[in-house]
Amino acid sequence: MATTLLRDSMFRGFEAIVWLFAVVWTTDVMAYFGGRMIGGPKLWPRVSPSKTWSGFVTGVSCGAVAGLAVAPIGSTIPYVAALSLVAAMVSQGGDLFESAVKRRFGVKDSGNLIPGHGGVMDRLDGFLAAAVFAAVVAFSRAGFASPAAALFSW
Repeated sequence: MATTLLRDSMFRGFEAIVWLFAVVWTTDVMAYFGGRMIGGPKLWPRVSPSKTWSGFVTGVSCGAVAGLAVAPIGSTIPYVAALSLVAAMVSQGGDLFESAVKRRFGVKDSGNLIPGHGGVMDRLDGFLAAAVFAAVVAFSRAGFASPAAALFSW
């Protein structure tokens, strides 16, 4: 419902979804590579033993930059930067939440539709969390009229 609310906005709906994918995918990919290349202390070893703080910081930073890179012309830059940064953090939080649920129920993958990728939910956990966050921010600022436009200007 969160993505539908954003996409169906009369103004900036498509841009909101592109922004969301850019932030989440960049965060996820760069967290993986940052963690692998830099290493260091674990983020939450009991829940997700391979995630590191360096991966978190790399992913969130790059996700925020990606959000700025795809923001429509005329966007309020400091606002979009802050929103992208928080959306990237929420995305990582969604990923950790799904890992915690899997650990709680003693399963390695949330399904086997996509072999080697932890299941479909492993591809969508961060996206769903970030989409709900973006929709709440957008709706709280603009109501139902055109919530997606509220993601790009203050």
